[in-house]
Formats: sequence, C-alpha cells, structure tokens
Amino acid sequence: MKPMIDLKKQYLSIKDEILETLNGILESSQYVLGKNVLELEKRVMDYHGVSNAVGVASGTDALHLALKALGIKEGDEVITTPFTFFATVEAILYVGAKPVFADIDLETYNIDTNMVEEKITDKTRAIVPVHMFGHPADMGRIKEIAGKYNLKIVEDCAQSFGASLKGQKTGSFGDAGCFSFYPSKNLGAYGDGGMIILNNAPVAEEIKKLRNHGSAGGYRHEGLGYNSRLDEIQAGILLVKLKRIDEYNRLRREKAAAYCGLLSETVDCPIELPGAYHVYHQYTIRTSKRDALQQRLKEKGVSSVVYYPIPLHLQEALNFLGYKKGDLPQAEKAALEVLSLPMYPELGEGDIQETAEIILQCLKG
Repeated sequence: MKPMIDLKKQYLSIKDEILETLNGILESSQYVLGKNVLELEKRVMDYHGVSNAVGVASGTDALHLALKALGIKEGDEVITTPFTFFATVEAILYVGAKPVFADIDLETYNIDTNMVEEKITDKTRAIVPVHMFGHPADMGRIKEIAGKYNLKIVEDCAQSFGASLKGQKTGSFGDAGCFSFYPSKNLGAYGDGGMIILNNAPVAEEIKKLRNHGSAGGYRHEGLGYNSRLDEIQAGILLVKLKRIDEYNRLRREKAAAYCGLLSETVDCPIELPGAYHVYHQYTIRTSKRDALQQRLKEKGVSSVVYYPIPLHLQEALNFLGYKKGDLPQAEKAALEVLSLPMYPELGEGDIQETAEIILQCLKG
C-alpha cells in the first residue's frame, strides 16, 4: 500500500545527523528542559519574528496552556471552526469555556470570517482560528473583529508551520500561536511535542510555570500547573529538521502543484488565496463521489484519508452543546466530500501520476 506519508525516507536522508544529535543528548544525561529545548525555543522564536516561545509536551497542551495563561475560564465563550481535529475544542473545554462554532469557507476549509461576528455575545472572550491543511486563515479580518470586541486570538498552527500571509508567518498574528510537532506534521518530532509563540513576556512566564507543575523552579509552586515539558530528545530532533523546514515546504508545494496540474479539471483541488503561502500539510481534494473514489484508491493500493468525516458540532462527545445536522452546512458538506491524498516532501513524481490516473479513471468512467 502506498502510504500517506513515508517518514522513513526523510529519516534516512538525515540519519547521520539525527544519530549524532541523539548520542550527544544521551551522553549529556540531561533529558528534560535542557539546552536543546532552549535552543529550539530561540530558533522558532527567530523564525517567526516573535519575542517569546515555550516548548510543551504536545500541540493539544499548547492550545490548553495558551488559553489558560490568557485568562480564558469557566463561563467564557470561544469561537472556533467545526472543521478541525478534536484537540482544538478539547483545549477550550479544558479551561471550562464553551466552544461556539462558526461555519467554514469551502474554498480554504478555514473559518468563514463573515460568520464570526454574528456568533459574538457578551460572554465571548476569544477566537481560535485553525490554519487548515496548511493554508492561512484570514487573519487580517480576524484581527479586526478581535480588536473591535476586545477578544483574544489563539492561532491553531498544528498544520501550518512555515505558512504565511502577506509575508507574515502564521502564529505571529494573534496573542498566541500554537504548534504541534506530532511526527506527521510538516515539522515533526519522533514522538509528541508542541510549542507556543507570542509577544508577551508575562504570559510566556505564566505558560512556563503551567508546563512545570505551577513552578518557576526551586520547588516553589505559585499555583496548580501541569506536567507538559518538551523533552531534550524531541527538541534535538526538531533542531535537525528545523534547518530544513523551508525546503520541506517548498517540496510539498511542488508536489501539490503537480497534483493540481493533473486533477484540477476533475475534482475541486486546493486553492491558494492572494498573499497566502500554503504549506500543504495535507493535499485535500473534494468530490461528491468521495466514497467510491476512496474505495477505488484502496483497491489499487493507494492510501487516502478523510480529514474529517464528522464535523465537531455533530460529534457525540459534544452533543451537550446542542447543535444539530444542518446548523453548519459548509462544514457538513466538506465532511462528506473531502479526501486527502499522499503528501510528503519525498513523494515521487511517478507516485503522484499513478494516484492521479486512478482518480481520473474512476471519476470519468
């Protein structure tokens, strides 16, 4: 079966440097919040042009701790998208706030900013946009709305490391930008990991306490915190990959362009709005014949995945929010029609052509 992502190919290309890095960490015997974490925080900070970065244990923790440090709490409402991974809404619920969903723009799969303002109430305290599949959300409009109503912005950048809008990197627009380093991400570790970037030193210090059991050190605990520390091994691996992230993203864009050239007349291919730099964490097409197409690809030995088959407002775990089918029609339509195809920097041209031929034969037949 041709995989969605081949992590071994990437590993083999950087194996010597990875093993040298790991050996250095093992020899140092320092495994948590050491020099590699500090160096990674500095380099991610510099890459995004921000003044603070805090490494944490996962992308989910990044969202959770950012919201908590920014003062989002029980009784507050947070507007977000229904078309994203479940962690986005989990983080909102972890701080006791209520998720409020605004529908998506089917062109980009990002939150439709025309729908956001009508969801604002006197309890709204924040907006959590997600840069879906690697295409930046409309941060200009989101910042306008947040400024008008004095709302916090926490960007979910789990899928968008290196993406930008008018030259500005995602994660640097709002009050905090939250990244996941899950292995399959554009910048992926060999386990879980995450990071929060921001331009607010007091909030950054609060996040550092929260990630470390509410302590700034010395076994003095100023509040209740969590165990969410990025470890040295993951930070070391990420440092090796970070120096290559722009090249990895360039190659993803190259693969996406090849797919689009072959498929654009048959399915709805991803688009890139003016000023946006899409990094194609996923290459996601849309067709009303999605299920038949996915079955055909499977029969021919090509992997594909539906991200996401059930929008969040219709998830059983969130029934208590009171949404019903038909409330957010664009997200519901996307869930029925999207299909993500194999996408990674080392993906071969022949593999792209083979996948495209299967799709064309299936949908034209």
